[in-house]
Amino acid sequence: MPSPVWFADLREKPPGVATTDLVRTLCDAAGTAGCCAEEDLVAIKVHFGERGNETFVSPVFVREVVRLIREAGGRPYLTDTNTLYKGSRQNAVEHLETAIEHGFSYATTGAPIIIADGLDGRNEVVVPVAGTHFDHVRIAGDIFDADAMVVVSHFKGHIIAGFGGAIKNLAMGAATPAGKKEQHNALLPQVNRDRCTACMMCQAVCPVGAVAIHDAKATINEEICLACGQCMETCPSEAIYLNYATGVVPFTERLAEYAAGAVVGKQGKAAYLTFVTHVTPFCDCAGWSDAPIVRDIGILAGADPVAIDAAAYDLVNGETGLAGTMLGTHHAPGKDKFAGLFPETRGPFQLTHAQKIGLGTREYLLHPVRPWE
Repeated sequence: MPSPVWFADLREKPPGVATTDLVRTLCDAAGTAGCCAEEDLVAIKVHFGERGNETFVSPVFVREVVRLIREAGGRPYLTDTNTLYKGSRQNAVEHLETAIEHGFSYATTGAPIIIADGLDGRNEVVVPVAGTHFDHVRIAGDIFDADAMVVVSHFKGHIIAGFGGAIKNLAMGAATPAGKKEQHNALLPQVNRDRCTACMMCQAVCPVGAVAIHDAKATINEEICLACGQCMETCPSEAIYLNYATGVVPFTERLAEYAAGAVVGKQGKAAYLTFVTHVTPFCDCAGWSDAPIVRDIGILAGADPVAIDAAAYDLVNGETGLAGTMLGTHHAPGKDKFAGLFPETRGPFQLTHAQKIGLGTREYLLHPVRPWE
């Protein structure tokens, strides 16, 4: 049976209709508030954006979700987890500072912020799952303990997963740093010795000291490597790379299994809202925002994260790509935009494996929401 997905097309929206009102109408149509009961503690899972990024979902829209949950009797809080890499969200203090800088204050959203895995990422619950790669996953304690959850996602590209939407928001976003490492360990960085100049920039940015210089070449200790990718991003000679041929499929499958673990105990108590806007090549973990690859399309809502990601993926691929972006030869409608961005990725494997393990279905039925009619 296909899962229902409600869709508000931003290009159909006439003058005089505020996007904030459309968010509310969409959530009402999808029954988003039905995920919570009176006095439920409701985690609103968002991404606050790395410092320097500006394409995360606006707190102005998140405020509408907060109001909806409060009116239903729930007790909402905004939440995310600390990062594996060095940045502005590696611990709860800096994470909160970044969130407030980006507008996620109580005055703006009407909800407090709780960094779900605690001060330094060690507040976790080990959750059993029936996966191919994992029999348990490490989920942030203050997400696991929530009575209900609304997952607010920004749909965009991702250099390893192909794309990031609801599944990735659950998988990486609900995992502790130890859980993030378990997912990334499927795809550890390698060094091309012929390219390496021993400039030591990779060594300087590694958060755990996994890089050393031997025989005038960089080496990576896989036993302690976090697979955060900072060495690869920093290397001026492009000597550090990921072995996509062997790692990209298990990575995306691990992503799906962690997403399944994030919703354990929340059957019927999780709702999803995805913004297919500012569809950038890179994730909001980047400290910058690249040009969008397609126009702003719309907003999706429903109760099935797999169906919502499948719908968002199809909507993006149905567009004509914007000129001057990273799409290569994939501009035409029907072309896989994310394969155009990162040819070695396998984005749809998220959907296939997530369906296989019972997280949801790739089959969806789109219900347009047009309150102006």
